[in-house]
Amino acid sequence: MLIKDGIRIDGRKPDELRPIKIEAGVLYRADGSCYLEWGGNKIMAAVYGPREALPRHIQDPTKALVNARYSMASFSVEERKRPGPDRRSTEISKVTSEALESVIFTELFPRTTIDICIEVLDAEAGTRCAGITAAAVALADAGIPMRDIPVACAAGKVDGVVVLDLTSEEDKEGEADLPVAIAPRTEEILLLQMDGHLTYKEFEEALELAIKGCKQVAKLQRQALLNKYKTFEVK
Repeated sequence: MLIKDGIRIDGRKPDELRPIKIEAGVLYRADGSCYLEWGGNKIMAAVYGPREALPRHIQDPTKALVNARYSMASFSVEERKRPGPDRRSTEISKVTSEALESVIFTELFPRTTIDICIEVLDAEAGTRCAGITAAAVALADAGIPMRDIPVACAAGKVDGVVVLDLTSEEDKEGEADLPVAIAPRTEEILLLQMDGHLTYKEFEEALELAIKGCKQVAKLQRQALLNKYKTFEVK
């Protein structure tokens, strides 16, 4: 059993997040960057641009192109991962690009590209949500104009109970996983995917729980940015 007497195997209640640490501006050569630890996940995100899109035939005269690249290091999982992109990383790169592009004011930077690199250094379930969250902080750190700072979190079903922020064991043995990305201020959904089976009532409960988790993580995003740019108090 993964849940006993209302407590999960890692000691959390169904509606609790794993420990999260976010730090902005960790890479000197990137325009914006973020390091994030979320449970057992360790993610590095870097942003470059806006810069001229090359080769020129890919340029869009009306807006910037947003290219997110999600990648897992070979040593990030127990069984060594084969280097290079695979179908999963290509799919996550695509949905991440679309989620982030929807909040960026791309029309301000025609004929340019904004490149976002997300590197998973250590993986323990929920890496796409952690990657989007880290990338959003890196975009804000780079000064990219956005309608909001996007954030992502997942909910799911384990042992018939709807829970927030699944662990690796819960992801493998559970009945469903529902990653969600939103714009926190308006609760606009930027990404919604589901793996597994939920009833309509369970889906509504999981979505509400995921949005609640997103708002909690959003506070940590803002605090990470404030920590980098805060001014020293004069005593």
